[in-house]
Order: sequence, then structure tokens, then C-alpha cells
Amino acid sequence: MKRRRWGDRRDGRLLRNIDSMHYVMPLMYPNRCDNEAYMTMQVDLKNAESYIRNKSWEGKLTIFEIVIAAALKTIWLRPQMNRFIANKNIYQRNDVTAAFTVKKTFADDGEETLARIEAHKGDTIETLSKKIAQQIHLCKTGVDESTKAMNVIQKIPGKHLIGLIARFLDRHGMMPGAVIASDPYQCSVVLTNLGSIGMNVGYHHLMNWGTNSVFIVVGSKAKRAHFGPEGVASMRRELAVSVTIDERISDGFYYARSLRMLKKLIENPELMELPIEVDKTGLAEVIL
Repeated sequence: MKRRRWGDRRDGRLLRNIDSMHYVMPLMYPNRCDNEAYMTMQVDLKNAESYIRNKSWEGKLTIFEIVIAAALKTIWLRPQMNRFIANKNIYQRNDVTAAFTVKKTFADDGEETLARIEAHKGDTIETLSKKIAQQIHLCKTGVDESTKAMNVIQKIPGKHLIGLIARFLDRHGMMPGAVIASDPYQCSVVLTNLGSIGMNVGYHHLMNWGTNSVFIVVGSKAKRAHFGPEGVASMRRELAVSVTIDERISDGFYYARSLRMLKKLIENPELMELPIEVDKTGLAEVIL
């Protein structure tokens, strides 16, 4: 890990050598929610569903877990996707993390909790799947760290003052490490699985709170018609995935390549059997 310098935050390293456009963007457009870029893609599920049927490790692998693992590997290999803007400065996040919601019971009054995992060097789709399963089990059988923190805050008087102090700490990178480790909006990517409740894909906004710059929504699976060169129609089972990105942290060309990588990884989960930091298939050089 690089030595922390003046201007760095607890959760990120200040980018000091950036081009003038990305230097000016946060000054002119300071709010994350005002700079959202939305993209949607259809993912072919043929290989992914076959992979799930033939996997060898214990536990049940799901499409959503494949999407989470693909998002983490994409962010690891495409580091500009792991940037964030705070107090009008651009930072490179220190860790690669993902957060997602877990509903304890599928009922109107079912409690919703927040899960968070961190990717480490050497992680594969198997180890990430096990981390996700452990977090889901914890959320459904106990109280996650994020909910514990919110329960404590709820009991403290003077909520408006608490909000002002928290926003100041968040903006200036002074938020305690325990809060960063339990807040989903301090993560590299936040994901939600609307398909699990039978909904089509939609877009989710980013937050001006925290440091999250990427939000992924997974929709329902459906068969869609495709036409070959001769006009012959065939049906493919596909998954709709939408992505919301803070457009200030990079450029459209970089985003496009990153999303192509994400799509390729979801469609070919066997590529994630390599350690998360390894790219022997040229994923990082995908050409538009």
C-alpha cells in the first residue's frame, strides 16, 4: 500500500496529475447526482446458466453472484471505475468493494438489510461467491454492521446536528473507518437485483452522500428474438443490466470498454476462475 500523503483521505488517494478537463469538472459540477450517465445492456445467459449447472464447489451459485463477481473484477482491472469525487477533488479508492441489499423475508413488512464484501488479491469467482453467501446468511440471521450503526444513530438526540457533522466528515475524508466499512455508499459499486422480485430493469440514482460512483441494477431474465445474417430468427435467454456512473470520473470511451468487459465476464464466468488481478485473456484491451 502506498504511503499516505498530504491531501489523501482514509479511503482514497488524491489524484494529483489529471488532465485539465477532469480537474475542472468537479469545480463546475460539484454534485454527483447532477452528473449521472445511464447505460443498459442485454447479457446472453447461455454460458452463465450452463456454468452454474456444472460448477464444482459447495453452495448454490446464482446469476446475481456472477454479476457481483464480474463487477468487482471489472473495477479491479479498470481502476478509473474505482474513482470518486469528494470536496471537488478526484480520488482513487484504496479498496475494491461491493454492497447490495438483502431482504430477510419477501413480505411488505420484511426487514431490508445491507451486505458488503471486499475483494482481495487472489480472489476468484469461487471465493467471492462464498463471501457473498456468508454476508447473505449474516444479514438474514443477524444484524449487519450498517444497520447496527443506523440503530445507534437513531437513539442519539439532535439529528440535524448529527447530519451536519456527518456530512462535514464525509466531505473532508474524516469519516471514521468503522463507518466507511459499514456504509454501502462508501463502496466501489452498489448493486440491486430487481429480477429477484419479478421487476424489469430500471435505473438507480447515485447519492451525493458517500463516495459511490457506480450503481448496477439487475433486471428479470427473458427470451428475446435475434436475427441472423440471413434474417433467420432465434430466441436467446437474456438478462437486462443497467449501470449508473458518475460521468466526471472518466470519459465515455473508458466507460464503454469497461462495460464491454463486464458483459464478457458475465457471459463467460470461467474467466473469473483466474485471480481477480489476473487478465490473461486480453479483457482490458477489448476493442470497441
